Amino acid sequence: MAGRYDVEVPADVSVLGAAVAEHMAELTAALAAAMREQIPELPQDRMTAALLSRSVESNLRAAGALYRGELDLAELVAPAEAREYARRLAQRGVAVTALVRAYRLGQHLHLMWSVESLVREYPDPARALAAVRALLGLNFVYIDTLSEQVIEEYQAERERWLSHRNTVRAETLERILAGDAVQERTVEATLGIRLRRQHLGAVLWTTGGHEARDDLPQLESAAGRLGQALGAVGSPVFWPKDRASAWVWFPFGPEATADPAAAAAVLDRTAPGVYAALGAPAPGLAGFRHTHEDALQAFRVATFGSGEPPSVVSYTDPGVRAAALLTADLPRTRRLVATALGELAARTESAARLRETLLVLIQERGSLVAAADRLHVHKNTVKYRVARAVAQRRRPLEDDRLDLELALVAAYWLGDAVLPEG
Repeated sequence: MAGRYDVEVPADVSVLGAAVAEHMAELTAALAAAMREQIPELPQDRMTAALLSRSVESNLRAAGALYRGELDLAELVAPAEAREYARRLAQRGVAVTALVRAYRLGQHLHLMWSVESLVREYPDPARALAAVRALLGLNFVYIDTLSEQVIEEYQAERERWLSHRNTVRAETLERILAGDAVQERTVEATLGIRLRRQHLGAVLWTTGGHEARDDLPQLESAAGRLGQALGAVGSPVFWPKDRASAWVWFPFGPEATADPAAAAAVLDRTAPGVYAALGAPAPGLAGFRHTHEDALQAFRVATFGSGEPPSVVSYTDPGVRAAALLTADLPRTRRLVATALGELAARTESAARLRETLLVLIQERGSLVAAADRLHVHKNTVKYRVARAVAQRRRPLEDDRLDLELALVAAYWLGDAVLPEG
């Protein structure tokens, strides 16, 4: 190639041009079959396999023209069929490494066949060696130039395809969440999901906010680990909302049970600084929307206070549903907390510990043993704390029991936002 390669086409190589044309069908079939067999990443469906064969044939025709001296080295251009195959792989999400391997394998097999042809054509070893050396130079120019072009075609198509797909996915998700009428078949094809499965909605975020560095790669990686920890049966639907947050849906089987503790453990271990709010698993198109709404409510509760949130908050956690409802009217919630808790509503660590103990005891239906197990303390410690809490409240536990539980839930999940100042 002028200015880049100094390669000439000697006359002794021209015999290969005629040989390639004569054996075009069998060469094409052999190379395409070897690629499908040795590169399992390549699509095996009939249409894409046919396109692979046309790509191989077009490259062989161009190589034959090059050997015959009919193709200017300075004007080497990848055949249209080869560029189309590269675009198809990009659309199918096949890694570009598979495309590169196909060209290397094709080059290897073609060179073996070509060298054997030249050796048969020229009994004189010196002449055959000169022809082979020229063949290797030409072949390198061809493969180097064309593989570069098809890789560029692949990358450009991949960017176009992802941009288009992401736009369509976003539009589809927006329609689902808005409650618009959408065909389930369209949803499944666009999002790559099966609506008969249950899905678990989630909100993932970092604390950097909208002005943070781009945390999306970290969030996407965390989503994959979360899916494994929760027992998801496939890849999640991942929808970035900004540089520091994303909405996610995990696919589950019919008997789905998501364990928030397992999710928290994997985030704490592998993705510190990433937080998750989970919905409740639900099936179908309506369930896909509802579990997301649940996750948003859990996210609202998790981020309502000024302190650091737990690494995972689930809508199914005890009290989260109620806490989400209590955020709707904060003035009334504050009055409820002050009235129901009295001095127990103080913004101190001691008061917070007593409130938590009282709340756990109520949730465990008054069992000191069960409450002690959850709090990891002795049951006498629970008994002592409860007595102190009752003394600070200055009212027995049975007095306005529902108001007491709601106030404790609000104080536990919403913190200083509902506790009286001073």
